[in-house]
Amino acid sequence: KSASTRKPTIPFSPYDHTLLIGEGDFSFAASLITDHALASLVATAFDSEEEVHAKYPSSAAHISTITSTLDAAEDDVIRYSIDATTLHRTFKKQRFRRIVFNFPHVGGKSTDVNRQVRANQALLAAFFESVKGLLDPVDSSVLVTLFERVPYTLWNIRDLARHAGLTVLRSFAFDKSTYPTYRHARTLGVVRKGGEDGQEESESAWKGEDRAARVYEFGLKRDEDGGGKKRRKKRKAGEESSDSE
Repeated sequence: KSASTRKPTIPFSPYDHTLLIGEGDFSFAASLITDHALASLVATAFDSEEEVHAKYPSSAAHISTITSTLDAAEDDVIRYSIDATTLHRTFKKQRFRRIVFNFPHVGGKSTDVNRQVRANQALLAAFFESVKGLLDPVDSSVLVTLFERVPYTLWNIRDLARHAGLTVLRSFAFDKSTYPTYRHARTLGVVRKGGEDGQEESESAWKGEDRAARVYEFGLKRDEDGGGKKRRKKRKAGEESSDSE
């Protein structure tokens, strides 16, 4: 099949207990619930509650959608000030089927590419180490989405995951059309222009969701009985992937 006719990969089922890391305005979490009927999730942000609402004006509406649709208290499904490198301490008594980190980035405005690469590699390496103990031992995976261009391609994400003891399951194109509610949120918040003399500000034209991106999926290493390989083959049947172990 051509890229234009290929069925997009959606790695979620309605009852997968899912942990979302690094949510900005919580629009991806809202999309999983409204567009894919996900019934069980915890969505986290690195920023504090005050910072989230200040940086992302749309966050309140998305959070309201999440809590009302799931009929849940905000404290049960939304968590603020969560560090992606210490998840094993934050969620030590919980297990998840899917753990998702979309477009991880340490932030900052350094123009030194090598420094940025090393900092983001350190973030991902610590993240992978932290989430291993939170994965459901039977059927689970970690999904990380990155832009398909430099400097993200320099991070060598597959090697970082392998070094942490995870195995590469597959990779596939991130198809924004499958998440209609989602809008890419930058680490520094909504970028605006104008706003002088009390005039209404307008968002910039920068739209990360329109850039080519790829999802990398990793899992726990299985016993030598072949169980992991059988499950992986079943999941990949009929799906496009560029990865091999």
